[in-house]
Amino acid sequence: MRQRSLIAITAALAAGALTLTACGSRDSGDKGSDSGNGGTTVVIGVDAPLTGDLSAMGLGIKNSADLATRNANKQNLVKGITFKIDARDDQAQPSAGQQNASTFVSDKSVLGVVGPLNSSVSESMQKVFDDAKLVQVSPANTGPALTQGPDWQNKKVRPYKAYFRTATTDAIQGPFAAQYVYNTAKKQKVFVIDDKKTYGSGLAATFTTEFKKLGGKVVGTEHINPDAKDFSAIATKVKNSGAQVVYYGGEYPQAGPLSKQIKAAGAKIPLVGGDGIKDDTFMKLAGSEATGDLATSVGAPVEDLPSAKQYVADYKAAGYKEEYSAYGGYSYDSAWAIIEAVKKVVDANGGKLPSDARAKITEAMQSVSFDGVTGKVSFDEYGDATNKQLTVYAVKNGAWAPVKSGTYTG
Repeated sequence: MRQRSLIAITAALAAGALTLTACGSRDSGDKGSDSGNGGTTVVIGVDAPLTGDLSAMGLGIKNSADLATRNANKQNLVKGITFKIDARDDQAQPSAGQQNASTFVSDKSVLGVVGPLNSSVSESMQKVFDDAKLVQVSPANTGPALTQGPDWQNKKVRPYKAYFRTATTDAIQGPFAAQYVYNTAKKQKVFVIDDKKTYGSGLAATFTTEFKKLGGKVVGTEHINPDAKDFSAIATKVKNSGAQVVYYGGEYPQAGPLSKQIKAAGAKIPLVGGDGIKDDTFMKLAGSEATGDLATSVGAPVEDLPSAKQYVADYKAAGYKEEYSAYGGYSYDSAWAIIEAVKKVVDANGGKLPSDARAKITEAMQSVSFDGVTGKVSFDEYGDATNKQLTVYAVKNGAWAPVKSGTYTG
């Protein structure tokens, strides 16, 4: 297992202006479709849960990718090419995600895909995209194995070259949370619960490892069903365990009721989770006693980033009905990374898309680098984001409020 250094807390949030670089040109090629005006339409697929419990995050992903294509078209970023999205609902289900992946692959005008939200869904999609050399950039997947293989703790091996992500991983997020809980919040006894899904169980595992290493004690563990709503039995176990804090690996549809029922059982202790619980819906489900609950999330608060001011303004001006939610900025940057890769390929091919555009775009993604909404966007040799900033949020006055931002290197 790799050694991890201590958190280096940043003095200020990431700065810099949002610069959306321009130029490029094109014409035909056998990829993309004729837009009807002598140009080419390039489609960016979007896969996310657009309905169901996680739709708040999924719709923010869809809208933000759409905004990126609108801005690229407005700037005429790649001459002769019009970008648009094709958004498909995976309902947070791996089988639906795999079906969507096959649909995107069969549509030759799709030259890149943004998504999905869930790591478990991505596991079902990666090979489909990789076999077709169709680039995938997730704004939200945090499972380390997606980029570094199932034995990532001992030997990192990149499974799929077509897969990239703009969010940092649970290998960093879990330990970051553990250090905050133990060192800053001064909690030494934790009860760990997860939802048995790829994201939740992975996050709980990396948190647990770091918490124990720091000297903390795990006084109980439980695994819940992802669709469960009644946690009364677990709440009683938590109360009787003497835990000072609960760490939950999972998402807000279960985290909210879990927090509420734990406190109702008499355990007035905070629930801590990852970015999967950081949505305003959590407070609606957890109730008034959610005050003091904590969540870590990738990056710094979008509202506080100078680099995100234009994005926030553009999102509001576009009139989307839904909030951009936790992954909006990362979704915009994921879509923009695909747009930048298309531009690189077009520029290198005399102003037009080559016949093997998908393979060339996937190859070009490795060297994409730009100043995005969430800061500097680029990828390491595994396809992981090089931006590893994280933030701890606390529920205050019925809203998530940032309490500490930092970077983690391990």
